[in-house]
Amino acid sequence: MNKKEDRPPHPLLFRKMRIRLTLLCLAVTGVILAAATCLCLYFSESGIAKNGSTSFTNSLNSMLTQLESQNTITLQWIAGIEKNHNTILSLFDNGQPLFYQELRRTREEKDVISLAKETASRDYGLDLDAADASSLLSKHVEFRLKPKGGQEYYASVILLPRTNGHLSAVILQSLEAQKTQIYGQRLVFLGADSAALLLLAVFFWFFTGRTLAPLEENRRQQAQFIASASHELRSPLAVMLSCLTASQKAAPEEAARFTETIQLEGKRMSRLIDDMLQLAGADACSWNLEPAPVPPDTLLLETYEKYEYLAREKGLCLSIRLPEEECPPVLCDEERISQVLSILMDNALSYTPASGHITLTLSFTANHVSLSVADDGPGIPDSFKKQVFQRFFRQDKAHTSKEHFGLGLSIAREIIKIHRGRLILSDTPGGGATFTIILRTAPS
Repeated sequence: MNKKEDRPPHPLLFRKMRIRLTLLCLAVTGVILAAATCLCLYFSESGIAKNGSTSFTNSLNSMLTQLESQNTITLQWIAGIEKNHNTILSLFDNGQPLFYQELRRTREEKDVISLAKETASRDYGLDLDAADASSLLSKHVEFRLKPKGGQEYYASVILLPRTNGHLSAVILQSLEAQKTQIYGQRLVFLGADSAALLLLAVFFWFFTGRTLAPLEENRRQQAQFIASASHELRSPLAVMLSCLTASQKAAPEEAARFTETIQLEGKRMSRLIDDMLQLAGADACSWNLEPAPVPPDTLLLETYEKYEYLAREKGLCLSIRLPEEECPPVLCDEERISQVLSILMDNALSYTPASGHITLTLSFTANHVSLSVADDGPGIPDSFKKQVFQRFFRQDKAHTSKEHFGLGLSIAREIIKIHRGRLILSDTPGGGATFTIILRTAPS
């Protein structure tokens, strides 16, 4: 087979499929991860907002208590309150702001304080500028304030009745620290999600590669099988057509020879088609097994008797080794296992030179039975050991032998595989190849 036929078919097809599967897995995971992140952020940010509101309420209650109990208000006292509670405290005595406090206010702070008073009056009916001096009860309202183009605040507007009038206050607490915490948390989640998606992309790339590898290999083997089958079928077909053309022009005695050649090549094609149909049945999992307890020594003895005469004709010594103890039966399809032994014997007879030896051996353990076919032929090089079970593989690259198509060991491996056993190739001590069938014993 040339180098072009050995290349994997349509590599771009599998690469595109791999990319699409990776992107699909990443997209699905990304959506799930994003949904989980949004849910976590929702509960976390709700908790932060709730904690901020609770903290402001606690600070407000503390300041109200101090304002109600404070007889003398100084700038130092106000500065201490603002520092301890991280707030802006603006006091009004009978509606007039404290002069020394106003000097410290920035234009932005004055605008926010004015907006808080307007909001309290407009939305909550608490007007500090029109307060009733006769009121005996303190009043206060709390809300969130968002000036245009400025930062957001928790705001509280308070009216405290005094014996000589009333004291009012506007308390503001910025939400910038809370928002910074929320944005920082979002960045952390975004970074974690991005890193997770990157790692998942790498994982999915390798995962889809490993998932598609058997499919790609199967496609490659399928293309190789079709190419090899076409080559094997083309050869006898060419001979048959050539003989048919020659027989039409040849004398009667020569035509009979051509007819015989056509018959031989037809039988060869029939054997090849039968082998391919068997492999197709294995691929489609359509083989019907009839498992039953079978004595393995009987299987080996029947194989020995079937091939003893043929081995003697080829000048080969065929021997059998059976254990002295009674061997437990194996649960198998007797006809199929006999077929495997026949395939192994056919190979051994074909590759063992004259005066060589072929040995059938039976051994067993508590759970497994081993059936071996060993020869002292040329053996199989280590570089070919993994390839001998491939379809249409032959050490004879020139395909001069017409007895084998390179499908026998593939069929044998499939039969053993559906029996959940193993077919092992090893070197025979002293030279040659040994094929060992390992099957489980039948349950007692």
